[in-house]
Amino acid sequence: QVQLVESGGGLVQAGGSLSLSCVFSGRHFISYGMAWFRQAPGKEREYVAGMSGSTGRTDYADSVKGRFTISRDNAKKTLYLQMKTLEPEDTAVYSCAAEIESYDYTFRGNYDYWGQGTQVTVSS
Repeated sequence: QVQLVESGGGLVQAGGSLSLSCVFSGRHFISYGMAWFRQAPGKEREYVAGMSGSTGRTDYADSVKGRFTISRDNAKKTLYLQMKTLEPEDTAVYSCAAEIESYDYTFRGNYDYWGQGTQVTVSS
């Protein structure tokens, strides 16, 4: 069974930086595509970034491209999200997600496993 635990959220001023981590518990981490999503109060969940375990390819939502960087350490079974130049609009609960990379896997598709999320608050 896969379990995901995020950490690293907090309060930061606009223009600041923050890094999130997501520890994967389970087998064959490299076989999973991983992604970060976020959900702000009163809004739908939004895709942020994704990363393939098999190819290392990455994908970003337009709203974070150039500011956020997704990465993973397969030996540590950990996914990261480095966030720079944060804006108040980035305030949300950030969750990581995992999906086995079968033939129909897509970065922005459906994910089977989710973490509980970590709160990121950006003050203006």
